[in-house]
Amino acid sequence: MQRREMLKKVATGAAAAGALAAPAMARAQATLNWRCASSFPKSLDTIFGSGEHATRRISELSGGKFNIRLFAGGEIVPPLQVADAVMNGTIECGHTASYYYIGKDPVWAFGTTIPFGMNFRQYNAWWIHGGGNELMNNEWYHKQGIHGLLAGNTGGQMGGWFNKEIKSAEDLKGLKFRIAGLPGKAFAKLGAVPSMIPGGEIYQALERGTIDAVEWVGPYDDEKFGLQKVSKFYYYPGWWEPSAALMLFVNLKSWEALSPEYKAAFEASAYEANQAMMAKYDFENPAALKRLIAGGTQLKSFPKAVMDICYKAMQEVYAEISATNPLFKKVLAHQTAFQTDAVQWLRLNEGAYDSYMATIRR
Repeated sequence: MQRREMLKKVATGAAAAGALAAPAMARAQATLNWRCASSFPKSLDTIFGSGEHATRRISELSGGKFNIRLFAGGEIVPPLQVADAVMNGTIECGHTASYYYIGKDPVWAFGTTIPFGMNFRQYNAWWIHGGGNELMNNEWYHKQGIHGLLAGNTGGQMGGWFNKEIKSAEDLKGLKFRIAGLPGKAFAKLGAVPSMIPGGEIYQALERGTIDAVEWVGPYDDEKFGLQKVSKFYYYPGWWEPSAALMLFVNLKSWEALSPEYKAAFEASAYEANQAMMAKYDFENPAALKRLIAGGTQLKSFPKAVMDICYKAMQEVYAEISATNPLFKKVLAHQTAFQTDAVQWLRLNEGAYDSYMATIRR
């Protein structure tokens, strides 16, 4: 009995010591107060909310010692200059989409998505387990003076709103389409007129006929923008954004100066935000789509012939870029090889199951 009493006292003492250890570790860390610029407005509660989730959790996991104040797009840094501000050290970190910066180099696109690329599950697997993290950070982001952490994803996006039906590739000719970047190059090959209009101006541009079509995100965000009020044809799939990853970019010197504990808190928080954002879209989009259809939106799928010709045009764009950009060619091959196997697996099991369930849960 004395031995049991002794063991109980030892166990109680160990538990108490463990309870004190975490606060002691937090107290041992230096207090940090950082600024983080988002590329997104607060009205996009799911996308901006991903940055809020990550920065809040960093503070919580550090016991309130590592605090990051998040600013909406344009408050301290223009939305499309967040990466630049992180690179030059104006701010310590930023929450943005890597492909916003492909004007500097198309390699930036791989940190978000590429046309006919990977879906959310595939991209996550590639980044976390398939070498994507190491490839992009070691061979690209670190050379730009930043460290990249995956921190959000929209999932597969819609094909957008059109003022006329797209029945064949002929219907793309002369189409004034709010789309830019890599897919814009493919549409240009097919005779469309791509343009990049800021998100805050797309409703008016579509309403006034300045453009004939616009792509944004998906049902939940598109409904908020009121795009269903000025266009009735809603197309899918958005082959140019089969998923769209967001990044927390951290100034590389600032990242390297962090303690192992703070780095771990940052990584865990970004990972949480990545999963939480996708879950929220999966929750919000089905109901939003039902509301849109009930309100008169006509859901349309791009014909296979149109998809095929767009795929062909996109491969031509990739070949042209790869001919002069060795790193782009390398990362493209890396993603393509991973996707080739991943898409077969997902189609085999869950894809077949989802297709069956869709037929009986109409």
